[in-house]
Amino acid sequence: MTQDPNADAATRGEPQTTGTDQAPSDDYTSTLPGFLGTIDIAISRVEAVVLAMGVLLMALNTISNVLGRFVFQQSLFFSEELNRILIVLITFAGISYAARHGRHIRMSAIYDELPPRARKALMIVIALVTAVFMFGLCYYSVGYIITQAGRGRVLPALQIPVWWIYLWVPVGFFMTGAQYALTAIKNLLERDIYLSTHVLEGYDDDEVEV
Repeated sequence: MTQDPNADAATRGEPQTTGTDQAPSDDYTSTLPGFLGTIDIAISRVEAVVLAMGVLLMALNTISNVLGRFVFQQSLFFSEELNRILIVLITFAGISYAARHGRHIRMSAIYDELPPRARKALMIVIALVTAVFMFGLCYYSVGYIITQAGRGRVLPALQIPVWWIYLWVPVGFFMTGAQYALTAIKNLLERDIYLSTHVLEGYDDDEVEV
């Protein structure tokens, strides 16, 4: 009979592990109740579409540019600017995705030594404070975009306004803030301690705790 390592970890008051974060994104279903679950699922779908589209377009753009340069001796004049746009898109969609899967760097030396109840309370505080910071950055990024729009600058090759590049920045910050807010709510509703709405605290078997 196979013994559940999470059961032993819970008994000892140690961080538990979960395989939930390895589940395919296509099968993601929220465990949050009602409207909160709808928001959670909507954010996950936006993340999946934007990240997939951004990575595929960047790969296609880079490959096309290389082929044009070495086969036809003519590179794509807009390739660098397009990749710049896609990098911003992927980066700020990626911070929300990383928050959903509990992949952001954690400084947990003190946190891991706390008893379960203290860890849970601290996790709620961490999630709420991070959410506030993300929403704050969302607000300031909107102001930055408005400033850039007022300057009227355009990209040399694509001839599109520079502020278009940064449109995804406040969206990414907002979705990340929403993820952390939902994580705080998840910890308030559930007995276990969650790093995100569907990832329990802990370490994977192939990770080394330093």
